[in-house]
Amino acid sequence: MADSQTAIALLQDGKAQGQWVLDPASTTVEFRVKHFWRLITVRGWFERVEGAGTVAPDGSFSGELRIHADSLNTKNKQRDRHLRSADFFDVERHPQVVLRVTGAAPADGDEIACQGTLDAAGRSQEVSFTVRAELAGPDAVTLRAGLIVDRSGYGMTWSPLRMAAMEATGSVVARFNRAVTPST
Repeated sequence: MADSQTAIALLQDGKAQGQWVLDPASTTVEFRVKHFWRLITVRGWFERVEGAGTVAPDGSFSGELRIHADSLNTKNKQRDRHLRSADFFDVERHPQVVLRVTGAAPADGDEIACQGTLDAAGRSQEVSFTVRAELAGPDAVTLRAGLIVDRSGYGMTWSPLRMAAMEATGSVVARFNRAVTPST
């Protein structure tokens, strides 16, 4: 931690107020799905992601991650092509997956309870998840979150013989840097 003050304290005392921009080089967005009747786990990640957030004077914040769906990588080209197809992400018609945070409140310790939406493959669902905030410097914060998604809600139901679980687990480690320092 950069100093003794926590990220939650910065939100609560207004010191985090302003615009924040995602640092893509320090950000990872990964996913996991159980396959072959839960005997193996298919893992992948997205190589291109953008994002921004705003912290209001009262400590409330909103923001979004824009994930380029065509940048998914599972280290298997044939599987990657299939995941980009209309059976899953349908990247030709829906090139981005967007996670929007529309509401947040401090939870335990450095955790923040978040609400928002996840848009993928032309569909949108409300989501709730917990973020762990870690200061990375006076003008940087790293947010860590996990999210469990029912992929059937996005029409991603392809699974011959029901080999693949409908539940997907996502994890995000997102570093945000202050874009504008508020005037004092």
